[in-house]
Amino acid sequence: MRTAFQKIAFLIVGTYLIVTLVASNQIARSNPSNDVKNEENCLVDRLLGKECILPPKPKISPIPTPSPIINPTLTGKERFIAALMNQFPIIPQPDTYEYILLRAYGAPFVNLKPAIKLPEKVAFKNHQETLEFQDNITKGKVKGTRNCYLQKPAADALNKAYYQAKFRLKSGYGNSDCIRDFATTAKFWRKYTNSRTLDLVKQGKETRILGTVAPPGASQHLWGLAIDLKVTNKKQITALNQNGWYRTVEYDVPHWSYVGYQPETLLRLGFQKKVIGRTTYWVTPL
Repeated sequence: MRTAFQKIAFLIVGTYLIVTLVASNQIARSNPSNDVKNEENCLVDRLLGKECILPPKPKISPIPTPSPIINPTLTGKERFIAALMNQFPIIPQPDTYEYILLRAYGAPFVNLKPAIKLPEKVAFKNHQETLEFQDNITKGKVKGTRNCYLQKPAADALNKAYYQAKFRLKSGYGNSDCIRDFATTAKFWRKYTNSRTLDLVKQGKETRILGTVAPPGASQHLWGLAIDLKVTNKKQITALNQNGWYRTVEYDVPHWSYVGYQPETLLRLGFQKKVIGRTTYWVTPL
């Protein structure tokens, strides 16, 4: 039997209102000559439970339109859950370990781009599960590095940002800053935690640690959709955001996640723009 939370989530997908379609059309008309933008809007419509057919290319320049209207009926959390249901038909219950991990690291799960491969769970159990996933992704090399690899669409987007504003890896070592294996994530967890930490996280009593290190099997680095960078100025941040890269894990300043969409699209999907200190994070609304 479905829980009340699951029923609400399914209802969101089934009853997503016409206002969202208006928002989608407005975004598309704001720059219809940009095929990539139109495709992105189409993907977002599908994330939110709507069918989408790309419009024909316009023959004339459009008249600028106002910013897209966000559906006032649905909260940001509800829009985000609707998007997540494309990857997780059954959303984990609040306060479960899976939900806690999804809240902290779930940002990339809204990416519907065909070339992106997403895990079917929020955490891998062991090295074998991790290896099976990583063996089935297409990797691309990050420019200016020796051994830094990511999923190819993520690497391609990062390389575009790199040409706009140069930046460096945090440590300079690809096997720690880029795609990691299960053993490396487990080693980092042991470095920053003790024998009780994981139990406290599972109980929801300790979550700040998730901004320092991910539990074994839960890191976005295992998916090839995260990288640790030295980013020191606004130009670098703008270049990364414009190419789909964001800080999505609170308090983890060097950590960047590939979500794949423009900032206005993240707002439409329910993401929250949160400033802590002088650092801006784009966090899930769970």
